[in-house]
Formats: sequence, structure tokens, C-alpha cells
Amino acid sequence: FSSPSDIASRGRFSPFLFKGTVFSTGGYSALYGQALSSAVILESIDLPEKSAANAAISPLLVGAGFQDLAKNKKSSWGANYGYVNVGLYFQLVKQTPDYFKIPEFHNADANFRIKTKSGGIIKYYTTFDYSELGLRRPDIDSAYLKDAFSLTNHNWYNNLSWRENLGNGWEMNLGTSYSTNRDDISQQVQDANNQPKMFDTASTWMLSKNFNLKNRQDLSQVKLVLKKKLGGISTLRFGGEFWYNYNSTLFNDTLHILKGNYQAAFAESDIYISNDLVAQVGARFERSSIINKLNFAPRISLAYRTGPSAQISAAFGIFYQTPETQQLFFSTQLGFIKATHYILNYQKITNERIFRTEIFYKKYEDLIKTFPSYNNSGYGYAKGLEIFFRDKKTFKDIDYWISYSYLDTKRDYLNFPMELQPNFAAHHTASVVMKKFYTKIKTGFNFTYTFATGRPYYNFQLNNGKYEIADEGTTKSFNSLGFSVNYLPSLGKQNARTFIVLFASVNNVLGANQVYGYNYSYNGSIKDAIRPPAKRFYFIGCFLSWGVDRSQDAINNNL
Repeated sequence: FSSPSDIASRGRFSPFLFKGTVFSTGGYSALYGQALSSAVILESIDLPEKSAANAAISPLLVGAGFQDLAKNKKSSWGANYGYVNVGLYFQLVKQTPDYFKIPEFHNADANFRIKTKSGGIIKYYTTFDYSELGLRRPDIDSAYLKDAFSLTNHNWYNNLSWRENLGNGWEMNLGTSYSTNRDDISQQVQDANNQPKMFDTASTWMLSKNFNLKNRQDLSQVKLVLKKKLGGISTLRFGGEFWYNYNSTLFNDTLHILKGNYQAAFAESDIYISNDLVAQVGARFERSSIINKLNFAPRISLAYRTGPSAQISAAFGIFYQTPETQQLFFSTQLGFIKATHYILNYQKITNERIFRTEIFYKKYEDLIKTFPSYNNSGYGYAKGLEIFFRDKKTFKDIDYWISYSYLDTKRDYLNFPMELQPNFAAHHTASVVMKKFYTKIKTGFNFTYTFATGRPYYNFQLNNGKYEIADEGTTKSFNSLGFSVNYLPSLGKQNARTFIVLFASVNNVLGANQVYGYNYSYNGSIKDAIRPPAKRFYFIGCFLSWGVDRSQDAINNNL
């Protein structure tokens, strides 16, 4: 959902919609574009196994939904609704901002799925979100003034897809989507009595703190992928996609409109050199009308099976991305941003264990510089290591996983005066999750621990026509221990059972004082730490499902 600066928000899409989430840290398929570093590949589920219903209730949220599967199991439809209001929670757990409008969120979605006569499937999904909030925080440039921020968001997303077997080894995937997002934002400086504070023209930089912003983003997409099985088990995929985007920003009385289209054609083939060695060779050709530029992006990867459940792979590819919308409002005389990936990966997957490790190097070129003018003179690099291990076998009734990443990256972009480590990057990040379930008492205990070394922060000040680093440093390391417990009773007979999960959790159990970065006053004399709204987050809820046991989904989604 949309959120104020320095405050996190939950994602819009439920993980229940998808067969699984494939996160690629780079070297991803030529079927996808417009992402410099990584892609999240989401494939929605087909027909459900059976009709089902679900419900959830907690001091934070209420929700319910159902999926109805036809008796002939050739079609289904469903709908869900959820409402979140944190008013009661904020009364119990003190928050740092002063909320004059308690955050509340409405979310509704619906879907249908139809099997075709030739074994294909048509799927439609729509979701609508509405949210609003308002908060006050101290103004960093004054000892007595406040910044009052309010936000109202409308978001509507639609996706229609058709997968069809065409015969003779041909398969078609055709999809179209439309989404619109509107943010109505108001920012106002107020005095100690929460009344508006006006400024004279002598305080030009303070004048910018009072504003109204209405931003709307519309995106329409069409994508076609044709798949052909070649001799043996090799496969050819090719197709194209078209995007049309419309962006409108009304800042006080000034209107900016940006619209254009993006076209891409792509082809990719899986070539089995032997039973153990496969090559994936592909390329994309892209054009953006907004910047009136073309590009060509070749990609190749090799995978070698080292055993019945293990493989090693290597990938190389070039990836492009159009500059961000806010950058294009200032100038459309820009080019594509470019990244070149080199990746080596090893993974071994069995029924009870998963091990995956990856090393990578990424070279960034033509990054956007915003000073002294908007141009593509920026550059940078990223290199690192990632490790993931999950084990359900070693310890009885214990499921645990460990992830670790090392990242060395620097960039010279935006208003950076030189090549520096970006403030979103930490050198070391690690997490451990452990789940233990006691069958006799139907109760599970879960622990999560996250660690990250400090991130850099900078205060850039304009001096004699150029930006200089007036202050810099590294935040303290991030440490957070989370604990949750779940109880799984069930009601009813085997064929009419109600599956129940009673769930409670708290994060940052040890009460570490987290610092995410720093905000600076206009002249740089005041430095204010960016902290979470509350030291700990608590959750208690009851999740119910009928027809299908969604217990593990409810637990994993709330860890």
C-alpha cells in the first residue's frame, strides 16, 4: 500500500494467489524486461483443488473469502474482502507519530477461471484497494512547528490471461492487464495548536513545505508468448509485449502530464546439449516512445546437472530500464539505464533439504545524474555472495532455514558528488528462521532472527555550485529477534472440518533500538534519526478455513 516516508507498509497481493514466488537476483529470462537487477516471477494458481472458504479476525483486521469449484471441475470463481484499522492497536501500543487520521485499509478482490476444451485455461483477477491516513511529526527545521501529512490512495488492478494448447507442440500464453493508482497527498506546516502556519516570500525554502499533490498513474499492458517444443526436450519461446502508460501530477496549481508507450520483442530457447547440460539463449529488443530510444539485450545461461538433485549454472546478460517517471518529468532527453550481469549459481534440492549459493557481479552504466543537469553520466557496480539453506531432516519436527548475503556496491548517480555506497545497501545481511511443532498439544513455536550491518548515510550540501559531503557515517547494526506461537485445533468431522489457527507474535523481542538512517535540517545543523514508529510490533489473530487446510499458509505469512 502507499505510505508516508520512513514508514513501512504491507504488500497489496496475497501470496495465496500464486503457485510460488521465484525471486531472481539477476540473469533472469529474456521474457522479462524493465528491471536492472532482479525480477519477481509470479505465476497464479489454476483451478483450486476443491471449494473452500476462509476467515480471519484480530484487533488489527477482519477478512473473509471463498473459492467455488464447479462440480465438473472445469471452472471456478471466488472473492475476498479485508479491512484493516489500527486504531485500537495504536491505543494499546504507543506510536511515535501523532496520528490525526488513524490508518485504515479496504481491500477486495475477485476472480474466475475456466478450462477450455483443448486443455487450456482462461483466468481473470481484479483487486481494488482504498486507504487513508494522517499524521503529524515534529518539523526538523523548527523547535515548535509540526509537519502534518495526509494521504488517500485508490488502486485498481485487473489481469486477464489465456493459456492454450494449439497442437503439434505449440502453446500460447496471452495476457492483458490494466491498473490505475491515485495518491492524494497534503503536506502542511502547523503550529503548537495544530493550526496552519504560513510563510512570507523571504522564507522560500519553507514555502515548499506547504503543498497539495494529486498523482495518478495508469498502465495498460498486452503480452503474447508462443512456445514450441523442438526435437527431444528442447523448447523455443518467442513473443512481444506492449505497454501504454499515463502519468498525471498536479502539484499545487501546476499540472505535469507524461504519457508514452513501450514495445518489446523477445525470443529464447532451451537447448539440451546433453541429458545433463542445457543452454538457455535469448534476447530482447525494446523501444520507449517517451525517450525515443531503442536497445538490444542478449542473454545466455548454462546449467549442468551434477547429480540427481543438484546443478551448477552460469549466466550472462544485459538489462535495460527506462528512467523513473519523476526523473522524466524534469527531462525526456535521457537514455535507457543499463546493467550487465555475470552470475554463478549452485543448488541442491531434495525432499527435506534445500541448499543454494550464488556469486554475482553487476556493472551499471548510464545511470541518471540529477545535478548539474539530468543526464546519463552515472555509473556503478555491485558484487557479492548469497547463501540459502533449509533443513527439515536433521532435527525431529524442526524446520529451519538460514540465509546470508554479502554485498559490495558503489554508485555515482543522482546528486552524488562521487562514487559512494548507496544508503539502501548493507555489506552483510543474515536471517535464521526456526519452527518447532508439538503434535500432542497441537502447538508450534517459531523464532526469527535478522541481522544486518549498518548502512551509510550522507548529508549533501550545495556549496559554490557543486554538492559536497557535509556529514556522513554508518548506522548501527540491525538486530531483531521475533517470536510467535500458533495453536491448531480443529472442529467437526473429517469431511466437514473447520481448520483453525490461533496465532500470536512479537518482533524485536529484545527491544533493540533500531536506526534506519538520518534526516537533516535545511542547513544541516540538525540530524534526526529515522526509527520505527514503535520499538516492537505485536500481533494476535484467528485464522479459519473450510474445505482446504490453510494452516501452514496462515503461519508462514505471519512469521
